[in-house]
Amino acid sequence: MTGLAFGLEPVVAQALEGPYQLPDWASLAPVLLLAGTAMALFLFDSVNPDSTNRPVLAGIAAVGSLASLTVAVWFLLAGVGTPVTEGGRGVMYLFESDSPQLVVDQLALYFTVIVAVVTALVVVASYDYMAGHTYQAEYYSLVLLAATGMATMATANSLVTIFIALELSSLPSYALVSILKDNRGSVEAGLKYFLIGALSSAIFVYGVSLVYGVTGHLQLDAIAVALTEDVDDGFGGMLGLGLLMMVGGFAFKTASVPFHFWAPEAYEGAPAPISAFLSSASKAAGFVITIRVFTTAFPIEASEGLIGFEWSAIFVVLAIVTMTLGNFAAATQTNVKRMLAYSSVGHAGYVMIGLAGVSADGGEFVMGAALMHLLVYGFMNTGAFLFVALAEHWGVGRTFDDYNGLSSRAPIACAAMAVFMFSLAGVPPFAGFWSKYLLFTGAIEAGLFALAAALVINSALSLYFYARLVKALWIEEPVPGREALSQPTGLYAAIAFAAVMTVVLLPAFGPVADLATGAAEAVVP
Repeated sequence: MTGLAFGLEPVVAQALEGPYQLPDWASLAPVLLLAGTAMALFLFDSVNPDSTNRPVLAGIAAVGSLASLTVAVWFLLAGVGTPVTEGGRGVMYLFESDSPQLVVDQLALYFTVIVAVVTALVVVASYDYMAGHTYQAEYYSLVLLAATGMATMATANSLVTIFIALELSSLPSYALVSILKDNRGSVEAGLKYFLIGALSSAIFVYGVSLVYGVTGHLQLDAIAVALTEDVDDGFGGMLGLGLLMMVGGFAFKTASVPFHFWAPEAYEGAPAPISAFLSSASKAAGFVITIRVFTTAFPIEASEGLIGFEWSAIFVVLAIVTMTLGNFAAATQTNVKRMLAYSSVGHAGYVMIGLAGVSADGGEFVMGAALMHLLVYGFMNTGAFLFVALAEHWGVGRTFDDYNGLSSRAPIACAAMAVFMFSLAGVPPFAGFWSKYLLFTGAIEAGLFALAAALVINSALSLYFYARLVKALWIEEPVPGREALSQPTGLYAAIAFAAVMTVVLLPAFGPVADLATGAAEAVVP
């Protein structure tokens, strides 16, 4: 990968010469905006600790996340992160020119867009959902801190930087899940999430220590060089164990088998907007570090020579098991939130197809399809959980039967939910169909026929439980005695925007595909 190396001194990046002349650190502007917004919220709370001024708090958080989104999109369109040899403005390597800790390329910017847009939707929806709750300033600050960690994960280029960003994302998430202090389910979910998260972090760090022991490096490119030139075959077992442990840590962050058990508990007990945040933005952040670590630090041929098999084979197995277990578990649920949680597990399996096919011919296309699915998933899954937040705001119960006939009282919101459900199931013409179709064709072209078959079978199964919820909303008789439902502005606006984007992404799929493919080409050899 070509690019520009930068030191700590503020200099004008040669790749950014032209109409815009920015110092080196400016390439981190999307991440810095999220961090600055979190600090602004902390400052506001410290000046006026008793304030529950929701318009100001939610407004600061929304402006900061939208500013981060705007800058990330601007950088993508301006060619930041694209090698100069391809007509772009250069890949930005930051801090320590010989061993860069951060990298801003198309992959980093692409995932920063996903994190920022989900954060903005969650913040807007939380304006109504968190009305009357305490810890308003803390809530929005923690959301922005977690988003900062997720965006930093997208730029991390060292195992130690990845771990720091991972913890910056995870620690606020534990608090957010349990922030409803008077709700026993929320506190219990936060405790379970924390315990499983601590275990997975320990496993991940031990895996990192084994990789460091074998290679003597933590920076991803340096690990790849060491595996190619310096590592003795006798260390293959230690390296293989380290890889498996790191996979375990990443599986927790992406809610993949076997570290998926926290997801149904955490999503059910957490405030619904936080469930949306974790299942969309956090999952995307988990996948970006997985993609970057395995494609950059562990070249297929070098790793295979040491551990005896291609690491992509691990993700073939994980993809099939994760999508199958997630969808079968979702089909047995009577609780809507738990159904969406297990559905999220299933979609993690779909995205893993990109990692499973990275070593095949056309691996960049398979990876690009997986990245497209993550972007589409960010809108349709976030919207689905925000609809659940709207139902909780109305006082609707959590089972499918409690949702019966809601369309008679809230047709717009229920129409949006139908869009989300059919898109998640992969029904044409919604955007979810096209991302799954590209995953399917990519798997076929890569020779991953078992994965392609599992994708089709699981998508067909998912239609059952997604359609079951649509049936409850639109066909079943309304629950008797249900009073008129309010129309909270923030929740409706977030749901409507997510639904519109789920549909609008269809005609815009060409540009989205170009961005996703460019992001994949940044790391796929």
